[in-house]
Amino acid sequence: MAHLARDLDLIACADLIHVDVMDGHFVPNLSYGTAIVKACKGATDIPLDVHLMVSNPDDTIDWYIDAGADLLTVHYEASTHLHRTIAHIKERGCKAGVVLNPATPVFVLEDIIEDVDMVLLMSVNPGFGGQAFIPRTIEKLRQLTALCASHGVAPLIEVDGGVGIANAEGIAAAGATVLVAGSAVFGAKDPAAAVEAIRSAAELGRSRIGA
Repeated sequence: MAHLARDLDLIACADLIHVDVMDGHFVPNLSYGTAIVKACKGATDIPLDVHLMVSNPDDTIDWYIDAGADLLTVHYEASTHLHRTIAHIKERGCKAGVVLNPATPVFVLEDIIEDVDMVLLMSVNPGFGGQAFIPRTIEKLRQLTALCASHGVAPLIEVDGGVGIANAEGIAAAGATVLVAGSAVFGAKDPAAAVEAIRSAAELGRSRIGA
């Protein structure tokens, strides 16, 4: 944590900085809070994609918007009044997204898909880094892409968990447009090169759509 600004500089080629907020209740782990979001905002010009893995998102979303989040995602499973929550985030001038855990089906988004800027599919059970990608996510991506097409909308489609160079092409080919990579980037000798390699693989996958 003492080298946060340095490590952000290492991935200056990234499109987004994904910040995982964990509360120890919704997920069995604790992680970053508003102080870290503020520190990131002051250390980089890259937009902050803040993922709230918390059991009380309505109580905390304003904290993270005030701290500098550019895009804020909340879990379907934790949101009692999701439409109101998404509307509030957007009213605050922040992009809004919804997250689905691995066991949550895509069809629950039927009545909110037209209101969100992003859908994040968790490809691991949230709470800890370094987990293996859940293969079923590929089919969920196809289902989500079809749902978006049926509503005539094109939110960002993000995948988080077990993403790396080896599977980025297939994930993107199934419909993902944003890939979150933690261990695959910061576990590499050259994080910037890892970002570029993942992006190149994903672009190849996107080029396969409709081919």
